[in-house]
Amino acid sequence: MAQEVRERRETGPGGQSQHHGSSAYRRAADYVAAALIFLQDNVLLREPLRPEHTKPRLLGHWGSCPGITMVYEALDALVQDRDADVLLVTGTGHGAPANHANLWLEGTHEEYDPALARTEAGLTQLARRYCAPTGAPPGPSGPGRGFPSHLSPALPGTIHEGGELGYALATAFGAAFDAPDRLVACIVGDGEAETGPTATAWHSPKFLDPVTSGAVLPVLHLNGYKIASPTLFGTMSDAELTAFFRGHGWDPRIVDMRPGRQGPGDASLIDAVREAHDAIREIQAAARGGARPVRPAWPVIVLRSLKGQGAPAEIEGTPLEGTFNAHQIPLPHVRDDPEQLAALETWLRSYRPEELFADDGRPSPDVLARCPRGGRRLGMQPAGNGGRLRVPLDLPVLEPYAVDIGEGPGAVSVSPNETLAGWLTEVMRRTEKDRTFRIVSPDELASNRLDAVLDATGRAYTWPVEGYSEALAPDGRVMEVLSEHDCQGWLQGYLQTGRHGLFPTYEAFAAIVDSMLNQYGKWLKMSHEVPWRAPVSSLTYLLTSEGWRQEHNGYSHQGPGFINNVLNRKSTVTGVYLPPDANTLLVTMERVLADTGRVNVVVAGKQPAPQWLDLDAARRHCAAGASTWRWASTYDGEDPDLVLACAGGIPTVETLAAADLLRRDLPGVRLRVVNIVDLCALATPRRHPHGMHEADFLGLFGAHTPVVLDFHGYPSAVHELLHGRPDAERFHVRGYVEEGTTTTPYDLLIDNGVSRHDLAITALDHLRGRPADTGDLATHYAHRRDAIREELRRTGVDPPEVTHGGTSQTPRASTPCSAASAPPAS
Repeated sequence: MAQEVRERRETGPGGQSQHHGSSAYRRAADYVAAALIFLQDNVLLREPLRPEHTKPRLLGHWGSCPGITMVYEALDALVQDRDADVLLVTGTGHGAPANHANLWLEGTHEEYDPALARTEAGLTQLARRYCAPTGAPPGPSGPGRGFPSHLSPALPGTIHEGGELGYALATAFGAAFDAPDRLVACIVGDGEAETGPTATAWHSPKFLDPVTSGAVLPVLHLNGYKIASPTLFGTMSDAELTAFFRGHGWDPRIVDMRPGRQGPGDASLIDAVREAHDAIREIQAAARGGARPVRPAWPVIVLRSLKGQGAPAEIEGTPLEGTFNAHQIPLPHVRDDPEQLAALETWLRSYRPEELFADDGRPSPDVLARCPRGGRRLGMQPAGNGGRLRVPLDLPVLEPYAVDIGEGPGAVSVSPNETLAGWLTEVMRRTEKDRTFRIVSPDELASNRLDAVLDATGRAYTWPVEGYSEALAPDGRVMEVLSEHDCQGWLQGYLQTGRHGLFPTYEAFAAIVDSMLNQYGKWLKMSHEVPWRAPVSSLTYLLTSEGWRQEHNGYSHQGPGFINNVLNRKSTVTGVYLPPDANTLLVTMERVLADTGRVNVVVAGKQPAPQWLDLDAARRHCAAGASTWRWASTYDGEDPDLVLACAGGIPTVETLAAADLLRRDLPGVRLRVVNIVDLCALATPRRHPHGMHEADFLGLFGAHTPVVLDFHGYPSAVHELLHGRPDAERFHVRGYVEEGTTTTPYDLLIDNGVSRHDLAITALDHLRGRPADTGDLATHYAHRRDAIREELRRTGVDPPEVTHGGTSQTPRASTPCSAASAPPAS
């Protein structure tokens, strides 16, 4: 086997490398990948190559393609030899031509779209669709568009795009968790290996239980160069690479597939993959037999190859193969430069396509013999379309966990997160047998008061720990690591392969994964456009330790901007929820954990706070997205002079307190209090699927009634959503305006102009039919606010007047909370 795949090439005329040692399969796949980049016609070189046979616009990346095919061939051999259950995650997503080539050769493309049959016509169609804005009729691959330059959801067997580098390895581990028979092979480019997320992901085996989970086989592809300079790992010696990986707990195997680098006794990549699989099965067999290895050294393969291996050695004095000049398009001017066109033809003919493809274009028997059959083909791996494997969670009913609000709204204070934790604990218990639910968190479960779930499972960790620790278990399903990137990557891989999960994190530091959110949102948006892709469970962030209660940690921990980033994603794949109390949090979590195909953000507090709605009212409120709280309004909220609206836990407290001040000090004022739990309900239905219909919106906010809206985050987020609503300028939005420090909670509110006193002053400024004496009342509120600030700065604590238990904290309800009005859900 090693002899068959050894690279022993000679140099032909014009510096063109020959492929005498490559297998027929690899020659065919490399040929097809190159053809996809360059050709739109004459794809099998039935006649001399002419400029019009080439694409007018050359897109794609050749540099990583040969290495991807080397790995693909080795994995195919493993599948055929051992019937292994293999999922491939390709971090070098810009090498998509190689993935397309292998999918076409194994027949997966044809399974999903008969137009991409393994014929000359099918290959021509694939070449014309690759990197084309159009070129495909509406069909199984999507809405009549070509394939993008990188991997995408339109490629069968793919769960990771690899456009933005850094996340492939963590995603691969997520796919392996709780899938004991699965081997996830992960190609990590040496450019990607320079990223911070990949650096932390090398520690993922410490969380991988060899009993209940599968395995990840990383292949670090060292071709030596990124776009325009050498890679860090590419400059390391074999000894240095070995030391690096052993220091991380891996068992490295280095395979050199560069031409002329292998001797008669050297192992091929196929051999290395087989031996790595042996090592994996030994670890798993020992652990599953009751003899867990103390520090299991999982195998990792380091694959050395040339950048763009197989491309011309040089053109017009510029070196190509084995340099960064082969990264993207080695011959960028084939349409208008005869020398480059001739070099391209020589390059393509060096693969000897006449030996690889029959007269009708069908791959030769030697090529097809290397391809697995049926569902074992890498492109047909069931986990590559994980939505089809997904089974909805058996969610517990909410009633046993709901908060009894006692005498009415505001009479009881509890921690919303602690209430949620009881329910999540039961979710953990119900999923113990099938192991389909995990929580990932950056070492914040206890801090965020969700640690009750540890009664049902442990913190995942497989290595020994010297000294004190709590609740560690090799098979635990709570995963805590101080890397938000790992948390997101793990969860993406877990969800994409048909399971469920939750990502609680400090609100301010969710922004660490802003870019990952961007990429995943794009993936979901494109997935919706691929008819054969089944939707996967939604990715839900629980943002807690919110900025308004980070007055003790200070300015660095005060940042609600993650909401803005989510709202900038495609509206069909996003949702933002701000439940005002524990019962609405329960209802919201029940919704998002049953949801599919979205990125959801839920913002909730961990500190004890007043509870406003009983469970029935919470359900109606959440179904509506926003509703009038008549019990907090005056005159039941009818014909208001002003609407006081709020979105978020702390804004709800302050808005209700402001309404109480105005009701007390301005008899006869007509106020309507509106609470918003689904932030996107503010948008028009045309701009967001959760948007309220206009009649419902007007029923809450009127057509021209002034609105003072206290928002949890940056006011710009609300203004963006309100675009297109009637007379949007009447909405006076208050929120976080980037003022903060280490101080008291109320002082932080004052700094940002959202204390109850500031809200009451703003309400007086915009009150319709404003009474003459409101100016004096506004001055009184300002003086009282300033006196409170002076006192808290003297004592270091907020006075009872503005903390729970103070008379301004709890509004005087005019009707029972369970009768809260909610318009029909839009």
